[in-house]
Amino acid sequence: MARPLSEAKREAILAAACKLVAEHGTGAPTAKIAREAGLAEGTLFTYFANKDELLNQLYLELKTDFAKLTVPSYPRDGSVRDRFEHFWNGFIDWGAKYPAKRKALRQLAVSDRITQETRSKSAVAFAEISALFEQGHRDRVLKDQPQSFIGTVLDALGTMTLDLIAQEPNRHEHYRKTGFAVFWDGISA
Repeated sequence: MARPLSEAKREAILAAACKLVAEHGTGAPTAKIAREAGLAEGTLFTYFANKDELLNQLYLELKTDFAKLTVPSYPRDGSVRDRFEHFWNGFIDWGAKYPAKRKALRQLAVSDRITQETRSKSAVAFAEISALFEQGHRDRVLKDQPQSFIGTVLDALGTMTLDLIAQEPNRHEHYRKTGFAVFWDGISA
């Protein structure tokens, strides 16, 4: 009879993968991930059938972690601008608090090892954000640009803002507000 899997070991593997993907990208070797988690490489494959499954699970975990910070307090009745600012603030606060998670998520987001199924599962947590884009376009609050373009602009400006916050943590609020003002000026009609 197989022994039950340990949630603590699974989380240790995901934490190690996050750290090493942030540092080395998706090419981080599984042997190194297992060693970082304090386990034998064979044990890693008890929890994840292969490296792609590990990376896809890590992507889902990171997206879920980010959603937990932003979605529950989402101001559903606020203006489009207020809701975008709420999302921006969550993005910046999560990225500043967990720089390795943010860096790993960026690496995973552009990897062709993340399946469309995984991307679709992770998008469910952000359904309200997608609806926000649609409403912004429908109400002509946003410039006529595709959601993917606006998302890329958000990511680029967010990364620049996070870099500045990392250099000057005492100016977190200033850079967060200024970054949002630049973002909003760039996307609003």
